[in-house]
Amino acid sequence: MLAKKVTVRLENGLQACPAALFVQSANLFKSHLTLEKDGHVANVKSIMGVMSLAPAYGESFLLRAEGEDEMDALAALASFVENEQMNA
Repeated sequence: MLAKKVTVRLENGLQACPAALFVQSANLFKSHLTLEKDGHVANVKSIMGVMSLAPAYGESFLLRAEGEDEMDALAALASFVENEQMNA
């Protein structure tokens, strides 16, 4: 299992469209992926889970990946969130 603390650099945070693209990206991987913020954990492959935690610009959360492609998944999803412009 790998984990990385990431800080949201998307202007609108992980809301609506960015959250949907984030979840779409997560679903390209086989690994189990979770997001942990303020003691709450969500499945990164669930739009409702991601939006329920609503990570905003400047907030940090822990991204965890466990599975055969965990390194690639963690790198791709961390890059998505830490990038200042949304690149899908």
